[in-house]
Amino acid sequence: MLNCNAEFTIHFSIQHSAFSIANAVIELTPPRPSYRPRTGYLFLAVMVGHLILISAQVQSKAGVPVLEALTFGVFSRVQLGASGFFRGIGGTWGNYVALRGVRSENETLRQQVSDLQVRLQEQRALAVRANQLQSLLNLKETTTLPTLAAEVIGGNPNSGLLTVTIDRGSADGVQPDMAVIAPQGVVGRIIGPVASRASRVQLIIDRNAAVGAIVERSRAGGMVIGVEGDPPLRMDLASNLADVVAGDVVVASGVDGIFPKGFVIGTVERSERGKNLYRDITVRPAVNFSGLEEVLIVLSPARSAQPEEASKPREGAK
Repeated sequence: MLNCNAEFTIHFSIQHSAFSIANAVIELTPPRPSYRPRTGYLFLAVMVGHLILISAQVQSKAGVPVLEALTFGVFSRVQLGASGFFRGIGGTWGNYVALRGVRSENETLRQQVSDLQVRLQEQRALAVRANQLQSLLNLKETTTLPTLAAEVIGGNPNSGLLTVTIDRGSADGVQPDMAVIAPQGVVGRIIGPVASRASRVQLIIDRNAAVGAIVERSRAGGMVIGVEGDPPLRMDLASNLADVVAGDVVVASGVDGIFPKGFVIGTVERSERGKNLYRDITVRPAVNFSGLEEVLIVLSPARSAQPEEASKPREGAK
């Protein structure tokens, strides 16, 4: 019985060793590669080659080999697509360059338009100034009074006294109470003190100003004074019986001894019968004081407002 067990143990050990050696041999032996994918690729290549050779030998109805016709067709499509692609790129680039040029040209044109607009404004201002100076020159030529042209260089910030400053003064022969006129009509009078190269003009619309006036049509007289309102002038001392209607032109009467007779003051805007002896008359000034730029100074000194009573006695009178 012992011998049987020993034989079985020896036999099992030998079989186990043989199995281990067989596993080791199997593990050491590399796996054989599979040739099926390579065989498929090779077969496909051979078939494509045969098709190419056959196409090269077979000709179409036009006498052109099928391979050449097929190749030409394929490559023509490729060339057509490539040509369209590059043509599109070239067109896009050309449009981009053109747009940059147009943008630069537009900027140049905008700058030119801006410059032209500035020049147009300058020319328009020069034209307006030329018209104003021409009107002033015409007034200077038509009047027989000695006058001096002056330019308005400033206003008066004091709302209680409506004045403007002009660039003429005592060095130019300007004196207080000299009348100041414009092509449209009466402006005001010089007030002191007068500087060497500048002076102030009290406007007739100032509430402390007054001008002897007369209605040009009916010769009704009165006194035009400045008021705070619209219109800024009022004609006082015109009788209720006087013939004064809206639209009548009011001119200087000359009785104040300052303003020359006949120069326009303004136009009657409203004329109504007053509660007292005098009519209620408002006058719209002829001069646009907000746009006053050039004026004429009447160099004649102011005279007394009282009429001269010195008359020579008749011959033979005692």
